Amino acid sequence: MRVRHKPWAIDMIKDYPNIVIPEPDQAQGKWDQVFDQAQPLHVEVGTGKGQFLIGMAKAHPEINYVGIEMYSDVLVMALQKVLDEDQDLPNLRFIRSDGREISNFFEAHSLDRIYLNFSDPWPKRRHTKRRLTSPNFLAQYQEVLKPEGEIHFKTDNQGLFEYSLASMSQYGMAFRQVWLDLHASDFEGNIMTEYEEKFAAKGQPIYRLEAYYPQHES
Repeated sequence: MRVRHKPWAIDMIKDYPNIVIPEPDQAQGKWDQVFDQAQPLHVEVGTGKGQFLIGMAKAHPEINYVGIEMYSDVLVMALQKVLDEDQDLPNLRFIRSDGREISNFFEAHSLDRIYLNFSDPWPKRRHTKRRLTSPNFLAQYQEVLKPEGEIHFKTDNQGLFEYSLASMSQYGMAFRQVWLDLHASDFEGNIMTEYEEKFAAKGQPIYRLEAYYPQHES
């Protein structure tokens, strides 16, 4: 993702601590106090410009959402979208941090769902550990997800999707559903990301899966 540097981004983010949590590690175990209501908690790792999570927050006011984005220049665009909304979104918050820190922000078995949308594929083998579906990330997700919690993953990258299927399977995960062409399926309620709109307009298939940790259910 190439985004023009915005030298004012960090200052703007600091101006809205009610939307972008300034010290998310202090919220660990206290997210019910961060939001107006205690509700199921869903987290998107790599929230980008925020279109997906804003759409989800509007469609599901009964769920609390947190988006993690490490780049200030990108996160500030998500923040601006929230501010431009014609309605308040009390069930949406953001964290400016690396997804590798997720277990520092959420206590064990506290999340109901994790979203991974159009993550960087990191195609070179030496960068495998950076993929958000590599075993080191899967271990962290397992730690913070509830026993019935799920990972929902979408991508346009066939190589990353195939890798993710193998990585999750080898880790011991199971799949509730797998889509090889989401937009040609009968899936309902899909909220598209900015990337998804772009790729779908070109006719590229969108891959999607829902996975869980069966050992949690034993």
